[in-house]
This record gives sequence, C-alpha cells and structure tokens, in this order.
Amino acid sequence: MAESGNTPGSDTTASGLAGGGAPPPALVRALVRVLRPLIRLLLSYQITYPYLANLLKSVYVDLAEREFAIPGKGQTISRTSLLTGIHRKDVKRLRDEPLEPDAPPAVVTLGAQLVARWMGVDEFLDGDGRPRPLPRLSGDGEEAPASFEHLVESVSKDIRARAVLDEWLRLGVVHVDGEDRVCLNTEAFVPESGFEEKAFYFGRNLHDHVGTAAHNLLERGDPMLERSVYYDRLSTDSVDELNELARRLGVEALQTVNRRALELQQRDAESSQQDKRMSFGVYFHHADDEPDEGADGDA
Repeated sequence: MAESGNTPGSDTTASGLAGGGAPPPALVRALVRVLRPLIRLLLSYQITYPYLANLLKSVYVDLAEREFAIPGKGQTISRTSLLTGIHRKDVKRLRDEPLEPDAPPAVVTLGAQLVARWMGVDEFLDGDGRPRPLPRLSGDGEEAPASFEHLVESVSKDIRARAVLDEWLRLGVVHVDGEDRVCLNTEAFVPESGFEEKAFYFGRNLHDHVGTAAHNLLERGDPMLERSVYYDRLSTDSVDELNELARRLGVEALQTVNRRALELQQRDAESSQQDKRMSFGVYFHHADDEPDEGADGDA
C-alpha cells in the first residue's frame, strides 16, 4: 500500500498558484471526480448552483481570513479578494456574516458517548468483546448485570434512560428483544433514520477524510494514514462476499481503536494538554464499473 500524496520534490501547493499559474491538471481531474457524488446529492435535495456558489464564497472568505493571513499582519479585504477571486464588496459583506458553528445535534453528542462506553467498557461487553444485550432496567444487588439504565447513568444522571431508549428506537440504533434486553443494531452509532444525525456524520466524516487526503497532497508534515483497496471486473456475488468481509474486519478495527481511545481519554483527564482530536474510519463502496477508473490493488 502507498500513502496518497505528490511525487517527492513536487511543489504544487495553493501558494504556488498565487502568481496566476494554472492549477495542476491532475488535481483538477481529481476535483471533478470528488464533486460528482456531492453534486448528485445536492441535486437530489434541490440545492442549486447559485445557492452552492454563495456558500462556497462564504467558505473561501472564512478560510482565507483565518488560515492564509501573512504572519504578524491583519488580513485585509483586498488581500482576501486577491486570494479568493471574490469581489471586494462580497468579501466585506461575508466578513459580517460568519458561518454557523458546527455543533452536533444533542442526540449525537450523548449517543456517541454512550455507544463508546457500550463498545469499550468491559461490563457492557460479552466474552468475545462485543457489545452485549443489556437488561432495560437495573436489577437489585451488586451481582445484577449491567443494564441499559446503568449505561445511561454512567454518562449522564440528568437524562432518563427511557427518553434515550425511545429516541434510539425511533432512529433504529437499538431494538428490544423478547427478554426485554436492549440490543445495539449496528456496532457503531449510525442511525438508520434521523436526517439531522446522519447529515452531521456525513459532514464530519467527509471533512476528516478529505482533510487527510489534502494534507498528504500538500506534503506538509508526515503523511497521514489514507489507504484503500480497489478492484473492478467483479461479480455481484464476489462484491457481496467482500462487503461482508470488510464489514466484519472493519467493525473489529473500530472496536479495537474505540476501546483504546476510551482508555487514553480517561488517562488524559489528568493531563494539562487536551487540545487534540482524532478520527479513524473504514468504508466499503461498490458501484457499476466505470472505464479508466483506476488500477487494481492497494492504494
């Protein structure tokens, strides 16, 4: 496997285009490819080009102001206009219209903590290290098995377990079996319904995936992990088999990283430096063959 990135010694960063040079053709081709599924999604929700164009202006101005200022100098409207190609009048207007904060829905914030504990703390796991079905209510005595009610209380005593259960049943995150036990439907917090929640994960996961690939292309610092396996000319049965294999191995990897991350987060609670975040993900995509899509193997 190989990390994504430029050929050693190349210099095709954004700053190299400030003099008006054309962008690298390979990057333009990659950008068109990245945009196709995004534009397909936008069209499905009747998000038009003028709406997207105005949104892009806001993001361009925001990033130019926050990340591309000359050290020791304030970013001027003229320089932002030069960097972005956006008219000075629009830059001035957009400066006064800050982007909305990227705050997750409340159910996502609480849900992520609950599932992390369900997948990472021994008392909520079975003998194989998988999230086990939890009795809905806590039993009497110290020997009673950990319950869903206990799971919720271990994260927040201000929210009733019944309210969480009702919401998770609505979203399809859990189901209740015939023994009145709460069972995790998916081994990660990905709601089956609930558009706001799924849209949040869509934005966060793609942000970090694209950010990783962009970091590697810019060649600023050590490469980040960003790899995949690609094969075409496969039958439906073969894709189904590989899909199941990827799901099983992917869940195992996610559970292992989650368990260790939870331990380290608890350890770092005593540290004075808690200013970093991380994300780790796996994916499996399948579609009809496209000509000249790429070469088989690892990438």
